[in-house]
Amino acid sequence: METREIKQEIDFMKQIEVLARQCAGSDAELDDFLSELANCLGLAARQLLHRLVEERRTLRRKRAGLNDAIVGAEEGLREVMAAVRQVARSDAPVLILGETGTGKEVVARAVHSHSRRANGPFLRVNCGAIPPELIDSELFGHERGSFTGAVGTRKGWFERADGGTLFLDEIGELPLAAQVRLLRVLQDGSFQRVGGESGLSVDVRLVAATNRDLHQAVRDGEFREDLWFRIAVFPIPLPPLRERLQDIPAMAAHFSLRAAERLGLAPRMPDASDLALLAAYPWPGNVREFASVIERAAILGDGRRLEVARALGVAPPAVFTPPQREMPEAVVEQDLASFTEASRRHIEAALRRSHGRVEGPFGAARLLEMNPHTLRSKMRKLGIEAGRYREGA
Repeated sequence: METREIKQEIDFMKQIEVLARQCAGSDAELDDFLSELANCLGLAARQLLHRLVEERRTLRRKRAGLNDAIVGAEEGLREVMAAVRQVARSDAPVLILGETGTGKEVVARAVHSHSRRANGPFLRVNCGAIPPELIDSELFGHERGSFTGAVGTRKGWFERADGGTLFLDEIGELPLAAQVRLLRVLQDGSFQRVGGESGLSVDVRLVAATNRDLHQAVRDGEFREDLWFRIAVFPIPLPPLRERLQDIPAMAAHFSLRAAERLGLAPRMPDASDLALLAAYPWPGNVREFASVIERAAILGDGRRLEVARALGVAPPAVFTPPQREMPEAVVEQDLASFTEASRRHIEAALRRSHGRVEGPFGAARLLEMNPHTLRSKMRKLGIEAGRYREGA
């Protein structure tokens, strides 16, 4: 590809980012949008976009002050933080296991910041966002002229993380061919750039994370067993938010203050009814979803209050009055039926957030962590039509 064409692609990418900021919601949604967009573009533009996403994340982390104490470190995450301090003293590979949005990157950074490599680089790579044809170039770099569009030598993530920590997020998404080359790096610390002839050595501490069941992936032949043994020297399981309800008040206060600062609004704290709603919600998106809900509640409240019920898409809870006598059978039946209505509201809230999309990375099934076929079947039973929530419908 000619230099002039590459410059045109770069200029085009800058225009795309400006437009994306106008249509995307949160910074995380913009990052996902840019990553998906990269798959539709030329090689040079794709590599530029992937670097852009990582640079944006780095800058955002610095602005957010991620060196602050982890919310829940003394309560729901007490065992996790004890494991972090224990393993950080060594250079053993760490595998962080947990559902989407549980804070795997935050824990990976804690491992890095407690280690002797704290002054070295910490680089995050989303293995699931890299197109298969770019994996070798992204991880190990390439030499000039090694393929069409390689107009210069480029260091890969391993070289750039030398002396520090490389965090491979969603490692279960790596194809088998890339797993073989990754295994060699972990065994002897050496690799070759794409198109290179000489071997290179690096000193990198690997921290990996996944929301997949890698044991099952090994049995299905989708993940190498020898690589599993290499990366799972010290596994750290992260509990989902629904199993650490004791952290919700502190998290609500933390994210409320952060939302007020980000949005330029007066800080407002959740009241008892808000906390009851937050504790009753199942949180399929865990901490990431929790932060988005609190920010949405702050926006809807316009600095006067937190509109938690509207942000969750549910009705506020009724005031509970202890019964003075035995409840009639009709009331019991009505209470049992309310579960169906709660399911309906929950699915409708997910469809609103996904603008009527059921499948795909931004679909309601992904938000609810359900199989799309299962979700469609439940929608049919409840009489919910996805088309009603699409823009322009």
